[in-house]
Amino acid sequence: MSETISTTKDMKKVILTNIRTALIASGSATKVELCEKLGISFPTISKFVSQMEKEGELLSGGFDDSSGGRRAQRYAYNPEFKLGVALFLEKMETQYTIYNCFGEVKEKGAVSGFLQDGVETLTSQIELFIERYPRIGSLAFGVPGSVNGGRIIYIPGYEKFQDFDLKGSMETRFKLPVVVENDMNAAVLGYHDKLDTRDNPSLIYLYFGQNGPGAGILVNGNVLRGSTSFSGEISFVPLYDRHNFQQAITSTKGMVTDMHEAQGIDAVSRLVSAFTAILNPSLVIFCRDEINEGILETIAAQSASYTPKEHLPKLTASDWKEDYLEGLKRLGLERMITAFND
Repeated sequence: MSETISTTKDMKKVILTNIRTALIASGSATKVELCEKLGISFPTISKFVSQMEKEGELLSGGFDDSSGGRRAQRYAYNPEFKLGVALFLEKMETQYTIYNCFGEVKEKGAVSGFLQDGVETLTSQIELFIERYPRIGSLAFGVPGSVNGGRIIYIPGYEKFQDFDLKGSMETRFKLPVVVENDMNAAVLGYHDKLDTRDNPSLIYLYFGQNGPGAGILVNGNVLRGSTSFSGEISFVPLYDRHNFQQAITSTKGMVTDMHEAQGIDAVSRLVSAFTAILNPSLVIFCRDEINEGILETIAAQSASYTPKEHLPKLTASDWKEDYLEGLKRLGLERMITAFND
């Protein structure tokens, strides 16, 4: 009996998700169009559409012109039915975006950092967001560390979040669907969404940042997380006899080396060459606040001294914060579409 109930619930969730996805992608549709697109019977579509309209999830889009019979009613998805919050946590500040079901931004800004304060101050900020926007339907968090199933498994320098189940904690507290993602994984997803993805490119996104270097790796359209979700922790790549990548780009004062300097350029060039030999990506993206066009040309030239030039990826720079938030928005929207109204 319980298996039948579970199966029925799963089917309902799949149908709702498919209707939402179809309407958000197409803008509007009639019941007949939904039937044809989704391969679901007209009575079933009618039942779900009527319930979704009653709950305010769907809006009437008027009637199609008559072809001799009864005019078909057109339905559109209500973009304000639920809102999402995307936040990325950094040492000094937290960037956030509040957006609707179409990804349209309702509010964007920055608040104080929470990584050193702990989860209670972060929870208080979420409570403020929900007080202002009661229709918030998902939370997406980005963190400068490795994440496995919503648990932060490696985040050096922020002991209060080490081995902490941020996803489980927030879902328990707010009864909302939550996604937690590594910062670079989110950034490479956000950048990927801006591309013409018909060629299914493989990408590497590099960032040196205030929390140490990291990489987001996307292969054939999929984020590469690895067997223990430790992929992208490039600090540990042993590029020299006695230095790993982190040590190679860190000065004696403990600061990241200026990438104009030969030491930093050589380390990055070796890393690009290593990625070329292992993954052969089509593109390596850098944060434009850290790398300019001249340095990119120098890195490309030096990489060619380690790896045949014809196999090297194109190098480019992008707005890391924008890509990061876009990636978190995408993940939050996916959770909203598949999880609310369970």
